[in-house]
Amino acid sequence: MALANRYGVKTGIIEIAQEIINEQQYRINAFTHPFCYIITKNQSIEAAQWGLIPHWTKTSEEAKEISNMCINARAETVFTKPSFRTPILSKRCLIPSTGYFEFHHQNKTVTPYHIFLKNEEIFSLGGMYELWHHPHTNETTQTFTVLTVPANELCAEIHNGGKTPFRMPLIIKKETEKHWLDTSLTNTEIEHFFKPFDTNKMDAYPISKDFLKKRPDDPSIIEKAA
Repeated sequence: MALANRYGVKTGIIEIAQEIINEQQYRINAFTHPFCYIITKNQSIEAAQWGLIPHWTKTSEEAKEISNMCINARAETVFTKPSFRTPILSKRCLIPSTGYFEFHHQNKTVTPYHIFLKNEEIFSLGGMYELWHHPHTNETTQTFTVLTVPANELCAEIHNGGKTPFRMPLIIKKETEKHWLDTSLTNTEIEHFFKPFDTNKMDAYPISKDFLKKRPDDPSIIEKAA
């Protein structure tokens, strides 16, 4: 019932919401384009594939290539990028999460970290979704991407390497989740969300370096490293 109140969804699908907690308690790999649960403007829980495919995509080959590039979306460019400038206005979504992982680089050592909110078992990432209709099979696929913003102090210290360092996912405050889904928002009102989450409300710790080799449902994935 608490989750029903949280997202304003019908109690008949709370079992699905509980699956969100169970499935995301450990890990999923965005680069395998898994199906995840998202909350849409209708405040319903829907399945969508990670890696946004714009509605104007013409072929399966093009769809695969674009989805690989659209796992994340930089908040600074969403209003100008062809793939994002339409869904950012009318197809914003929430992606329930219990935490996420980033790698910390120090000299030649790379250490994975589990990052989460201190006082919320489940929280919402800000994203966008799209519906793509295959031009030959007429099959419809719902896809999504997670927005990213400049990292706060905690996340910048951890996420300090790779091609796009010092970034973090957009985390929507609990009290503004419904507002994020409002399709009447202007560009300026949407941009007000594009801020790093409060460092004081987050925490992180190092985990085992072989966490990606473990089964996704292995609870030892999120155990603190010795």
